[in-house]
Amino acid sequence: MSADNAVGNVSVPLRNLLNSIQCMRDRVRDGESNESDGAFDLSNFWHTLNQAVKAVSQEATKLSVAFSKPPLPSQQDGEKLSEWILKSVLSLATVYYWLPKSQGVSLRRQVRDAIVDVLEGVTQLVGVILSSPLQSLSHEQLTSTGGVWSACDSLSQLPRDNKAALLVVLCAQIGVVKDAIEEIEQALSEVQDPFSDVLDDDQEPRGNQDTYWSEKDRRVIGPCQGLMKASAACLRKLTSAVKTHGDVSTPQNVAQLDDLADITKELSPGVDDLALCLYPPMDYSGVEDNVSKLGALLKKVLEIIRCSHVCGESQLTWVQFLDGAVDHNLQKTKDLLQQDS
Repeated sequence: MSADNAVGNVSVPLRNLLNSIQCMRDRVRDGESNESDGAFDLSNFWHTLNQAVKAVSQEATKLSVAFSKPPLPSQQDGEKLSEWILKSVLSLATVYYWLPKSQGVSLRRQVRDAIVDVLEGVTQLVGVILSSPLQSLSHEQLTSTGGVWSACDSLSQLPRDNKAALLVVLCAQIGVVKDAIEEIEQALSEVQDPFSDVLDDDQEPRGNQDTYWSEKDRRVIGPCQGLMKASAACLRKLTSAVKTHGDVSTPQNVAQLDDLADITKELSPGVDDLALCLYPPMDYSGVEDNVSKLGALLKKVLEIIRCSHVCGESQLTWVQFLDGAVDHNLQKTKDLLQQDS
């Protein structure tokens, strides 16, 4: 048999494998889990999932090694390798479907996304092996193999319940909001007119304010920053409350944690939208619109916190304080925007 025929024969099971994993990846991404009528053993789920992801990592490594140097696997060996890796990814996907929504939608989303990443990593590895010269180990193949390992490791580091899943969401939100606040503060600390140093002493200040803030702009930014900082404070305080009081022992509490995850995910986009419209040239109507949206969102977040099991007496104090801070900054922004330029 010629080398070309050998390559062609061993490519057939790989192409079939690629198509199967792509279909499986798409089904997991769009599919729903099975609802369990009886008691669900979460610890058994994690044990089985970890075993499944280890198997995927091992089989992906075997596949990569087999196609890293000559001689090429025979068609029969290629079929066996493809069969083993397909069996491992199918087991992984099957375990995902065990996880019911009653354990938390936030938890399910993070598990689903992590499994999709693993399946995508295996898809890329098989694709690279097919598209690279099958007699040598390419840089792309090494990178793709490492990508599978990384995705498998990330899956093993997932939060173990819906409380932990909410804390992951809050941590991500805090980071984005913090960055937006710091960027505005950095911009404000710079020279008011970045071109002032190139003007002659006898020249009038430039009338074009498209690239710097006017005094009124800066006054308006103050309460806008107040709203952004209230968002950050809310996320930090909520994180502490969830760590202290978060509970997953009842369906109601699990659902409340999901509600908190869903509503707080809207905060960082709201803060970003407000921050972006503050840069010169400032559009006051855009500022007013985004301030109103972020203020309303914050009020809604605080109300959901107030009605949830994570809000005890000590939490109620800061919820009420931040609620008042939102009202104050909303009114202050409105007053400043209505003043004559």
